[in-house]
Amino acid sequence: MPQLSEKPYLHEGATVTGSTLGRYVEIGAGARIVESVFGDYSYTDRYADIAYSTLGKFANVAAFVRLNPSEHPYQRASLHHFMYRSEYYWPEEKSEKALFDWRRSRPVTLGHDTWIGHGSVIMKGVTIGDGAIVGSLSVVTKDVPPYAIVAGKPAQFLKWRHPQEIAERLQALAWWDWDHETLREALPDFRALSAEAFLERYETSEAAARRVAG
Repeated sequence: MPQLSEKPYLHEGATVTGSTLGRYVEIGAGARIVESVFGDYSYTDRYADIAYSTLGKFANVAAFVRLNPSEHPYQRASLHHFMYRSEYYWPEEKSEKALFDWRRSRPVTLGHDTWIGHGSVIMKGVTIGDGAIVGSLSVVTKDVPPYAIVAGKPAQFLKWRHPQEIAERLQALAWWDWDHETLREALPDFRALSAEAFLERYETSEAAARRVAG
């Protein structure tokens, strides 16, 4: 098992290009990360493929997940990337900047404490709210509200992870902004308490007051 630290941990075969990785971030074996931002403690399992995306803190990305899959310019005479990755074929040609700018123009956003199940695909421009869960092998084409559970192809709402009042209180508590030591001190309660009991203990506690943004 890796010992995670403030320096991101990349497993064998993972590639990261033009991206920013926060503290205690783990990138799974064979994953490909392109022009994306990972908040602290977020991780991917094996062979995740993530482009032009922003992940909040404590995002849980399972194996073989795809965030922001590439689109092809289907209106043209051809679908093939010889048109926009032209330097692969003719050294004197340049890649088509406008095409890649188009792909970047609709980023995917994952909120804090989200879970994206095995093999799911999150399409361009979609926002997954804080605390939401996407079931395995889902295809998400629309925004997902905070603390919703969705699944299917296309993904449909199944139920709320927590009642709305609890979800709102968790977002207000924003435990994901606590510093590392505060998280460590609260670890037994994360394990043992229900969400409601956790809120009752920490909403007015010293730990809540020690939250650290960023």
